[in-house]
Amino acid sequence: MCGRYAATLPPEMMVELFRLLKGLDMVPRYNIAPTQPIAAIWEEGGRREGHFARWGLVPRWVKDPREFPLLVNARAETMREKAAFRDPLKHGRCVVPASGYYEWHTGPDKKKQPYYFTRADGRPMALAGLYATWSGPEGEEIDSVATITVAANQQLSVIHDRMPAILMDERQIDAWLNVREVRAEEAAQMTLPLEDGVLRFHPVSTRVNSARDDDPGLIEAVTVEKPEPVVAKPKKVAGGGGQMDLF
Repeated sequence: MCGRYAATLPPEMMVELFRLLKGLDMVPRYNIAPTQPIAAIWEEGGRREGHFARWGLVPRWVKDPREFPLLVNARAETMREKAAFRDPLKHGRCVVPASGYYEWHTGPDKKKQPYYFTRADGRPMALAGLYATWSGPEGEEIDSVATITVAANQQLSVIHDRMPAILMDERQIDAWLNVREVRAEEAAQMTLPLEDGVLRFHPVSTRVNSARDDDPGLIEAVTVEKPEPVVAKPKKVAGGGGQMDLF
């Protein structure tokens, strides 16, 4: 899964890279965690706008968000079948701008070492996401987002068996956000693992484990032993078709 990332793009670069009508009042962040507000981009009435939304999707049909499991990621392989993601894939596709993301490698000693992943060409990432707006009985509204994950490519699988779905160019971003003309089935075909070499990664301080730490030092490289490859575990499926079946 992708459970932490950094976003350090200045507002004017956000406007230029993602063709926004106006920028978001953002500050550089180096350790963004689930449930926190994040910047996301989606289209409404053909207008591309930036929004702040909770990281952790709350589907429109949920009665009480406090009693619903936290949906940080949507697996690309199953998002078309899952009740929480079917409608957002059709009508609520978004992009989450990022400078890089973190993933943890579990060693033979069961210790977890964080790594920081960026594009090898130095460009910002456009994470494919899904959003929904939940409306409460008192008129309150919550915009929320889940980022999409895919199987890791061979290069990255030495660290973890999953990686975020990343849109690599303007054409892909345009198609992903165009929910009026691009059907869900077509959009889903864009959520694929990247080729080896597109991303690079390095180990970072375990300080990133705490969401309270948020500073540039978190993305700096540290020295650790070479990681052993990860063996993907069989996916457990809960019975009964309840909410815990969402993944």
